[in-house]
Formats: sequence, structure tokens, C-alpha cells
Amino acid sequence: MEASYIRRTKDGRIHIKSGSKGDQVVRWTLLILLVLTVVGFLLFNYTGLDLGSAIAETAYNLKVMFFEPTLSHFNLGEAVYQVGITLGLAFLATIIGAIIAFFLSLMAATNLAPAWVSRIVRIFVAVIRAVPTVLWVLIFAIAAGLGSEAAVLGMLFHSIAYLVKAFSEAFEEVDKGIFEALQSTGANWWHIVRSGVLPTTITYLLSWVFLRFEINFGVAVAMGAAAGAGGIGFELFMASGFYFDLREVGFITYAILIIAFLLEVTSTRLKRRYFPATSD
Repeated sequence: MEASYIRRTKDGRIHIKSGSKGDQVVRWTLLILLVLTVVGFLLFNYTGLDLGSAIAETAYNLKVMFFEPTLSHFNLGEAVYQVGITLGLAFLATIIGAIIAFFLSLMAATNLAPAWVSRIVRIFVAVIRAVPTVLWVLIFAIAAGLGSEAAVLGMLFHSIAYLVKAFSEAFEEVDKGIFEALQSTGANWWHIVRSGVLPTTITYLLSWVFLRFEINFGVAVAMGAAAGAGGIGFELFMASGFYFDLREVGFITYAILIIAFLLEVTSTRLKRRYFPATSD
């Protein structure tokens, strides 16, 4: 909401300055973050730090990592296989999560479910979203043991909570006139969902699923090391933490960046071709 500030100048004229509370919050937030950053750098312990040597060694490591990438402990075929495992983990968590989230979001949307049901579901998924994916993976690792099962369950839990919020908000944007028209014909609740809600929101639902798959790929890379789920993330962890092979780290990093770029390009093209309303 816009706010106006009225101030009378020395010559008697009235000066009106417009602004918004949101702008003030952003300015103060940036100022506080800047101050905290400066204070943090001032409080660092710089004892024994040779800044010149540190910069030179860092530059050399980056040069070796990104200008001399190579594989040392596994071949290209194995690298492709490990990337496939990572993509499989992300795909599995996304697809199962989207199916479960669809039905939960029908109960979370205020225009499709009773208020008390919607409130319970929203609180439940809000609690799940508040816990980072890594913690969910570690929680399931205690129950199911380290491996792909814990990684998939952790990503699945967070994907469900993420997609329930996105799907339910899309459902709530459906025009009330559609509901009234279908109800006037005697349509039941499921017929309204199938004939009124889904055709209107399907493009947005699939767009959110694409986005979540991209997020889950990045999470699956991290979980390959944190949960022992395998995949290219585990190989990156081994190359950096055990072999200290900067060249292999560089190669794996390039592979991850290429896959992430291809996913983004594919997602964008699919949206523009099949869902032009969501790509504007």
C-alpha cells in the first residue's frame, strides 16, 4: 500500500513525498545486512594469514580445477552412469511427490475443502517446508540407513510440501464462475475438479513440477555425498574429500553445470511450446 509523507518547506509550500512501507523494509534490510557483513569481516581472526600467498594459491587451484579438467578414478561411461543415477533420484522424488501433492492440495485449497481441513493441511506442509531437505534426509537415514532410500524420502517429503503450496494457490485462483456454472448443472465435487479446476490449472501445475525437478537435481547432487546415495554427487565428494583431485573435481563440476543447463533449456522450451501462458 502506497504511503505519502507531507512536509511543509521554509517558503510555505507543501512537499508530498510518496513511498511504500515495502521499500523502507527493503532498504533497512539491505543496510543491516551490509553492516553485519562489515562487522563480520572485522571480527575474523587474520592471525598467520598471508593474503598474497592465499590469493595466489587459490588462483592456482581454480586454474587447475577449471582449465585442466580430467577423469582419474573412473571413466566417461561411469560418469554418464552416475549422472543417470542422480537424475533418477530427482525424477523419482519429483513424480511421486507431485502425485501425492496433487491430492493433498485439493484438501489445502480453501475453495475446494472445508476451512478446518484446509488449515490442518496447510499447517502440516508448512512444518515440513520449515525443515531443510538435508535434515529430512538425515532423519530418514537414521530410520532407513544411508543410501538412495533416505535421499529419495527426504527429497520426497520436501517436494510434497513445496508442491502442495504451489498447487493449492493455483487452485484458489480459479474463477468462481466456473464453480457456480458446474454446480448449477448438478456436478459433484470430483466432477468440478476434473472438468473445471484441472483444465484451468494444468499448465501451472506442470510448470511447478518442472521447476521442482530442477531443484531436486541440485539436491540429489548434494545428497549423493550427505546420504551416501551415490550418483555424481558422491563422486564429487570422493574426488574433493578423499582423493584431493582438483582436475576431477573440475570435470565433475562441468558435468553438473551442463546437465543443469540442459534441464533449464528443456524446461523453457517445453513451457514455450506447450504452455505459453506460463512462460511470459
